[in-house]
Amino acid sequence: MPRASINSKPEPRRVLTGAVLRASALLEITQSSLAQILGLSPSTVSRMANGTYTLDAQKKEWELGGLFVRLFRSLDALIGSNDTAARGWLNGQNQGLVGRPIDLIRSTEGLVRVVQYLDSARGRI
Repeated sequence: MPRASINSKPEPRRVLTGAVLRASALLEITQSSLAQILGLSPSTVSRMANGTYTLDAQKKEWELGGLFVRLFRSLDALIGSNDTAARGWLNGQNQGLVGRPIDLIRSTEGLVRVVQYLDSARGRI
């Protein structure tokens, strides 16, 4: 593997892919669920995890990956780095969203709704 020079810029595809994988690991989201969230096949997410695939900025997966990281960052801002509480919120019933966020984020519309919900909650802090 080539060594990165001190002046080299991080590759956006690797950065976003890594952020998505780290967020899903901290939230204990399975590769199968992450595949649904990103609109990818489970085998593609497996390739992401082993470093042979990065999210493509020219495809919808890029936007969905960015929204997923935004969701994670919003939860972190609201709850702090308490991953257990974040997982509890994600898996719990939410009256404002009329459902469990973990179920909602499996569709594009649901992911957008959950991110907007968290953004509005952050705005009240």
